[in-house]
Amino acid sequence: MKILISNSSPHPIYEQILRQIKGQIIAGELPPGAPLPSIRRLARELQISVITTKRAYEELDREGLIDRVGGKGTFVASQNQDFLREQRLRQVEAKLGEALAEARLIGLEWEELLEMLNLLREEGR
Repeated sequence: MKILISNSSPHPIYEQILRQIKGQIIAGELPPGAPLPSIRRLARELQISVITTKRAYEELDREGLIDRVGGKGTFVASQNQDFLREQRLRQVEAKLGEALAEARLIGLEWEELLEMLNLLREEGR
């Protein structure tokens, strides 16, 4: 599991951790049942407060993305595949919305945008 903390980010550190772990779970990089580092170990690795990592884990737990097993550790929860697909679809929609906004800024015609999408699809990106 890779987490990068930015001190210049406008987001609090616990939220950066939360977003990155959540993103890795949704992307399938952290599959169901995968162990997560303990709160203390993650805090030590990131050189941050245990309270900060605890807050991120509590949010992940509240969202049902992780399971805490007493004496065994913390694991990625078994997710409903429909739920994960819906999360990914929301990510795609958000990115497409950003791309559409950029296209509008430069005056890109709809046909040109569709042509770009078709080329990207053909290239396998």
